[in-house]
Amino acid sequence: MDLALALTVFTTLFVLELPDKTFIATLVLSTRYRPLLVWIGVTAAFLVQTIVAVAFGGLLSRLPKEPVQAVVMVLFLVAGFLLLRGASKAQDEGAEAEEEFGAKSTKSAVGWHAITTSFLILFLAEWGDLSQLATAGFVARGGDALSVGVGAFLALALVSGLAALLGRTLLTRIPLATIRRVAGCICLFFAATMALQLAGVDMPGWLPV
Repeated sequence: MDLALALTVFTTLFVLELPDKTFIATLVLSTRYRPLLVWIGVTAAFLVQTIVAVAFGGLLSRLPKEPVQAVVMVLFLVAGFLLLRGASKAQDEGAEAEEEFGAKSTKSAVGWHAITTSFLILFLAEWGDLSQLATAGFVARGGDALSVGVGAFLALALVSGLAALLGRTLLTRIPLATIRRVAGCICLFFAATMALQLAGVDMPGWLPV
């Protein structure tokens, strides 16, 4: 396993997922049900989504390299601009997400019911999510599938754990707008490195992407 790549994916996905609506969803669910049960359900959903993203990225990696790299570059570029442009609206969107997921989890649940409810809510919310696209993109660019999958899953599991235990505290200390700006800059950085690679520029050996 490529530890450098796994760490890169872990760091990227961790920052991308913090300002995401799935973080808010986990936070809200943890106010309704036992946090541990929520975390188990949410993490199971993330595991399935990560496997799907890695498999999809593996299929893309079979296509011609340069067109795939160009598409991934555009995805990171668009994601970066969207995150930066939407940073100022992060607080309002976070409040809307709280209302949305709060309405979906109004009924009390315990045991397996709480786990399955958390799983289904996050499973449906995560489709087409930026973190899922980024995971597929890392694999599509020729990254080792195991390294990418492990890095992505651990990042998502950690973010969901933080949301379940410390979500409200984190949001009061680190504004969503700031997290989105950092995530946007990371996306633009990867887009820039991919553009340079497409132009034939040799990238430093320490950069595992």
